[in-house]
Amino acid sequence: MTHSDGIVRPKTKRSKRFLESRAPKLIENFKNGMIIKGGNTSETVTQALKDVYALKKPGAVLYKKKNIVRPFEDSTALEFFSKKSDCSLFLFGSHNKKRPHNLIFGRMFDFHVLDMFELGIEKFVSLKDVKKDKCPEGTKPMLVFAGELFDTDNEHKRLRNVLTDFFCGPRVSAVRLAGLEHVLHFTALDDKIYMRSYKVLLKKSGCRTPRIELEEIGPSFDFVMRRSHMASDDLFRSAHRRPKGVKPKKKKNISHDAFGTRLGRIHMQKQNLDKLQTRKMKGLKKRKGEITADATSPKLPRTDE
Repeated sequence: MTHSDGIVRPKTKRSKRFLESRAPKLIENFKNGMIIKGGNTSETVTQALKDVYALKKPGAVLYKKKNIVRPFEDSTALEFFSKKSDCSLFLFGSHNKKRPHNLIFGRMFDFHVLDMFELGIEKFVSLKDVKKDKCPEGTKPMLVFAGELFDTDNEHKRLRNVLTDFFCGPRVSAVRLAGLEHVLHFTALDDKIYMRSYKVLLKKSGCRTPRIELEEIGPSFDFVMRRSHMASDDLFRSAHRRPKGVKPKKKKNISHDAFGTRLGRIHMQKQNLDKLQTRKMKGLKKRKGEITADATSPKLPRTDE
């Protein structure tokens, strides 16, 4: 229900829970992705969307019907779908004579398009074409980026950031060795992006540490970079701004060394060592005939009595 002040007030407890789930939070929810099929697609694009959906599940929504959307010309429809499905990531597939077998990876900020990159599929091997055991659904992958372009070129840097957001999976507090079984490898070379998917096999090695082998399980993509839309530096910084409640409070006089050891500095008042009470020991008592440096100095009254 919408009042005159423009604020939507829930009528039932169910609608109240729904609005609370969509409200801004200090720690945001896991980023879901929507996978959208364009008005005209090829069999390659359709299967590619299904394979990426299989990698992204359960944090993805697949739109099976065709949608006439042109993200680089008008992103209004994408923003509508983003609000409807509460997704901040999207993958759009299309196909035409000018740009055949086309995939657009992108992300939203405040339900508006932040970044998006158009990649053309030159070579594709589907999940169903590789007859090997696959990783279980929902497995968090390890991401590997190879190639100098990911470190030197601004466009490739932002693309790496978008791909990391899209495939990183949910945040975890602990990692177990047996759970590290899926690797997504991205290689940037000569304006092309090579994406490979591997399953990690832990083999016997005769010692405590297992021998690791990688087995390709698909999907496999050879992409060519086409168009891109990147947010301005100011908008990109505001999208990465952390709220005050999440930032850890800075503690004075505490630092960490290169090994992560926590070091602290303590401030104490100046002490008078002349009045310091020491422990009584027989070995510290003066003996007869012992010559001391202050033998000629006047004797001070004892303080240990």
